[in-house]
Amino acid sequence: MKKKRVTLKDIAKELEVSISTVSRALKDHPDIDKKLREKIQKLAQKWNYIPNPLAMGLLRQQTRVIGVIVPDIVTYFFSSIIEGIENELREAGYYIVISSSKESVQKEIECVNNLLNLRIDGLIVCLAQDSHSTAHFKKVLEHEVPLVFFDRVCLEKKVSTIVTDNISMARDITTHFFENGAKKIAHITGPKHLNIVKERAEGYLKGLEIAGINFDKKYLIHTDLSPESAGRATKKLLALPEKPDAILGVNDTVIFSTMKAIKRIGLRIPEDILLAGFSDEFHATVVEPQLTSVAHPTHEIGRNAAKLILEQILEGRPIQKKIVLNTELHIRESSIRN
Repeated sequence: MKKKRVTLKDIAKELEVSISTVSRALKDHPDIDKKLREKIQKLAQKWNYIPNPLAMGLLRQQTRVIGVIVPDIVTYFFSSIIEGIENELREAGYYIVISSSKESVQKEIECVNNLLNLRIDGLIVCLAQDSHSTAHFKKVLEHEVPLVFFDRVCLEKKVSTIVTDNISMARDITTHFFENGAKKIAHITGPKHLNIVKERAEGYLKGLEIAGINFDKKYLIHTDLSPESAGRATKKLLALPEKPDAILGVNDTVIFSTMKAIKRIGLRIPEDILLAGFSDEFHATVVEPQLTSVAHPTHEIGRNAAKLILEQILEGRPIQKKIVLNTELHIRESSIRN
């Protein structure tokens, strides 16, 4: 059996001191008592403590590399979050390796394994749309690698997460539709197991209740988040005897496909159907009419995810926190009926 590499944590536990004390003592830091420094250094030598060869610091058991797994790196939503992560980590002397799951759980598992093989110091993840299993993430925890999820999350009772106020925003959009004359409000959403799907659907139902509109299940359609699936869902809604007069999309990508399908059959936005989405992608202000959408604090999401990783690295232990960030509803032409 391969002998386990001695870590700062092992030395700290043996001498009943903190990991930071061990780290500073090995750097011969004057703030640490001389006798304690010598004791720590002697034990490190006895146990043949060797820092990771990829470490930037000579006496730190770290690669100073953080893995980031996102569903895609094309949309503004994820690219902006990655920028926030990178900026925060760069200030702390860390680098990132970015992997895309391409919305595939199999690819996501592959990304996790590859990053673990790189001996990353932490992992930040947004789940792929078909990610049902948590086994590959439990493997990360078993390797004692700090783990943080954002937006699409799991293992909330064990892992730190960064999410947004999905319920209140979906509720507010739904009531906004009602205030603009809509009474048959539909919701095109995503896979049932995703937290953002559950929360936005809950907000949609709350909005209907506030507006005094009875929920009709035919107006709630699940998709796999692809443009093709969103297009099929829209056609199904438009084929109903009582077509919806407003549609909330679980994200902007879904609602862009909805826009195309509506225009294709000659209906007008917003005159015939009001529309709104989530994530406020760049194209929201380019399409005609401009799309009402929920803007996420993407840079802040990224920075908070990085801070939680750094906190766990410093503490040398898993930390379970949930940070809920506020979003902002940008009301534009697609949801306003004159």
